[in-house]
Amino acid sequence: MKTTVEIPDALLIAAKKKAAEERLTLKILIERGLRQQLAGRRARPVQASAIAWVTAPGGLPRGLDLADRAAMREWMSRRS
Repeated sequence: MKTTVEIPDALLIAAKKKAAEERLTLKILIERGLRQQLAGRRARPVQASAIAWVTAPGGLPRGLDLADRAAMREWMSRRS
C-alpha cells in the first residue's frame, strides 16, 4: 500500500545515508524500523552518547601502554 508521510528533512537525510551504508532501499529500512517498533523492541539510538574524554597534563602517565588492553586494565585497576 502506498501512503504519504511527512518526515523532517534531517531525519530523511539520515535515513537515506543509513540505507545506502547498509546497501538497502529506503523502503526496506523504514519497514524494518516499523516492524521493530510494532514488535516492542527498541531500535538502536541514531546518535551514540558522547565520549567523556579524560586528559592528564604532561602526557600519558608512567606505565600506561595504550596499545596493550590488558596493561591498561591493570593500570586502571590500580588507580581505583
